[in-house]
Amino acid sequence: MIGECETAGVTSRALDRSGARPLWRQLQDDLIHRLRAGEFDAGFPGELTLVEDYRVSRHTVRQALQRLRADGLVVAERGRQPRVSPAADVEQPLDTLYSLFASVEAAGLAQRSVVRVLDVRADGVVADRLDLEGSTPLVHLERLRLAAGRPFAIDRVWLPAELATPIVTADFTRTSLYAVLAERTGVRLDASRESIRAVVPTPAERALLECGPDVACLSVHRQGRAGGRPVEWRHTMVRGDRFAVTAEFPADTRRLRRGATTR
Repeated sequence: MIGECETAGVTSRALDRSGARPLWRQLQDDLIHRLRAGEFDAGFPGELTLVEDYRVSRHTVRQALQRLRADGLVVAERGRQPRVSPAADVEQPLDTLYSLFASVEAAGLAQRSVVRVLDVRADGVVADRLDLEGSTPLVHLERLRLAAGRPFAIDRVWLPAELATPIVTADFTRTSLYAVLAERTGVRLDASRESIRAVVPTPAERALLECGPDVACLSVHRQGRAGGRPVEWRHTMVRGDRFAVTAEFPADTRRLRRGATTR
């Protein structure tokens, strides 16, 4: 770990200027260490402060901040004070069929929804994604999801009306769609296919989610299935600063062994 030195009454963080490791890498590693130790919980130092503390150039500081920005540890933009990225309110594993309602509740946050649309309509594009004829009636539910009283996601769901019509009279203010679907129709999702990508929200979406211009969103598309049949098409626009996806993968020991013999 990098230590401190004092010259002429001024304390600075000492870097090894005689070693082979570049200064920006040493600075980068020390900032990560300090960040994880909680030293920057009250605020991340600006570029000029880092220049003075470590006695390096501004170019070196900017190089060091690149990894922290790429890893999502800090938000660092030209002309603005770097700041520690807030921890996500909700983390969701990739390998499970999850309910957003349940995920928010599991994070210890009160969940509430503002129902914007709940009706029956036709949508040829969505019907195609559910392997249905374009004119097939669909139940459409659109909600603004709130976590701890703050806008968290815009959630739009379509289901075949022949299955889901009984849910049209339900109150979705504080309940899960999947729970209502199972209770009123007996349909329980058992598989899904999901795609997630980062997007820039539209002005209307940004206003609904109450997020500033520096906040990106995750666009989540899901086809949910029950008994091998597509029964749900869902599009969720979730604030990227409040939601994170995680994944764990077992090591492929066979591949590791093959790699060891070729290097």
